[in-house]
Amino acid sequence: MDTISKFFKDTTKKLFSGSKSLVLKNEAPSYQSLEKKFSEIKEFGLYLHIPFCRQICCYCPYNKEIYRPETAKLYLEAVRHEINFYKKLIGCKPVTSFYIGGGTPTTTLHDGLFDILGYIYSHFNMQCGIHMESHPNDLSIKNLGTIKSFGIRYLSTGVEALEDKYLHFLKRPYNLKEVKESVDRAVNKDFDCFNIDFIFALPQQTFEDIDKAAHELVKMGVDQVAAYPLFLFPYTELWKEIKEKKLRLPNVFLRRKMLGALENTFYSSEYERTSVWAFTKKGRPKYCSVTVPLYVGLGASGGSYLKDIFYLNTFNVNEYIKRLNAGKMPIALSLDMDEKMQMAWWLYWRVYETRFKRSDFKVRFEKSFNEVYGNFIKLFSMPGFIKKDDGDEIILSDKGIFWLHAFEDLFSINYIGKLWETSMTDPWPGEVDL
Repeated sequence: MDTISKFFKDTTKKLFSGSKSLVLKNEAPSYQSLEKKFSEIKEFGLYLHIPFCRQICCYCPYNKEIYRPETAKLYLEAVRHEINFYKKLIGCKPVTSFYIGGGTPTTTLHDGLFDILGYIYSHFNMQCGIHMESHPNDLSIKNLGTIKSFGIRYLSTGVEALEDKYLHFLKRPYNLKEVKESVDRAVNKDFDCFNIDFIFALPQQTFEDIDKAAHELVKMGVDQVAAYPLFLFPYTELWKEIKEKKLRLPNVFLRRKMLGALENTFYSSEYERTSVWAFTKKGRPKYCSVTVPLYVGLGASGGSYLKDIFYLNTFNVNEYIKRLNAGKMPIALSLDMDEKMQMAWWLYWRVYETRFKRSDFKVRFEKSFNEVYGNFIKLFSMPGFIKKDDGDEIILSDKGIFWLHAFEDLFSINYIGKLWETSMTDPWPGEVDL
């Protein structure tokens, strides 16, 4: 079965990306090459990674470490050095998307976040709002006032579950009553968009549990819900616990049924789908992470994508600080991308957004979308994966969104898991073959 699975993945990978393997190498792009790449870019998104948490969540795959004020201070000073490097390259090109993730960015709310935001706004041409992650325990009245005073109008928090037994299973440091109070405080602060993350398809979780949770989520009055199934990565504590205890997760068909319950409740409550997992109140701007076509990532594990190259900073916070203090960039790995790979990357993120335009593909690649992917669109239409196709815009159906993303996850979860696990173990990997 492993051989058959590998053959299927390799064949599909080659079909879409033109290569059976994706190899990231320990090679940093030269300043001159980046200068040329930025000269061809009109606008881009910005990501800032804050890797600090007060506790390490058992299910979280992202790059993080326990918060220590002295390390956070040194880290944010290093981020300033990285900003200085990019300022010379970027000049006045507009930043059209800004996302702060982690870790838990609100660990630094009173410990340097305001200063680093000021530094970013004074060095880049910011033409967008700030989208930032938070922790429910950080959403006191005082902290929410501070967040808004920083100009942050788009806020997300990781609620993750709406029953105490599931909060306990995920080892969340609060109960249902406490988290509802936190969410209520944030809802009443009138953010442009307040999002909560909700995990479903937990071990022993039932369809009835999710149907009940869907109605509770609507009652909470949030602007957006990002509801996604539990993704397991082998290097997390939860993966080990599930394997040791032989816990059973809902299969893919029950996950689809659970997501269907969420879809039905949200749609009937005037929410609309704005990505694979996100549902936003009609008339409200959406909270989103970095899905813009081109972006620069600041901080340890920050990733950057500039048309024909993807590169990744070292995950190790101390190495990140040391490298920048020495006047060098903290880039650990890079991947040169030929045109076919770039097209596959473009399509992956457009499927994630659930809709895309052929004309956008034409502008980006100067090629006809139908000539490259027309046969795939015909194939997707047959099982009802496409809701609308007006000749330019393609909108996926709910069924298409789930199954196409499930297909993508066959590759992306493995890729991400291998890349992140290697990078967390080795600050400067020689190469990572995906």
